[in-house]
Amino acid sequence: MSRLVYSTDLGRRCPDCGQASTECVCKNTDNTAPSGDGIVRIRRETKGRKGKGVSIVSGVLISADELKTLGKELRQKLSTGGAIKDNEMEFQGDQRQVLKTLLESKGYNVKLSGA
Repeated sequence: MSRLVYSTDLGRRCPDCGQASTECVCKNTDNTAPSGDGIVRIRRETKGRKGKGVSIVSGVLISADELKTLGKELRQKLSTGGAIKDNEMEFQGDQRQVLKTLLESKGYNVKLSGA
């Protein structure tokens, strides 16, 4: 019994759906806005980061593309690094108060969570 090990017939394939990367159906589903209560929560975490603290913003009900541009804009205003993971924005350092004022000026309902 033989099976196909490698083929260049379709080119690159999506690891999730197995389709050709040009016909991938996974990319089209990520642009929907997440559901929630409409309150943006900001918390500080150090777990799994060797003691380094990060500020995590969750609950922003916008699409993935808009979240990416908002994260970039906030990182530039804070002059820090960060990332977007699982519809949450991470910013290096304890930036909770500054993030709260920036997001409230954009019209979001913001709460600080955690200690």
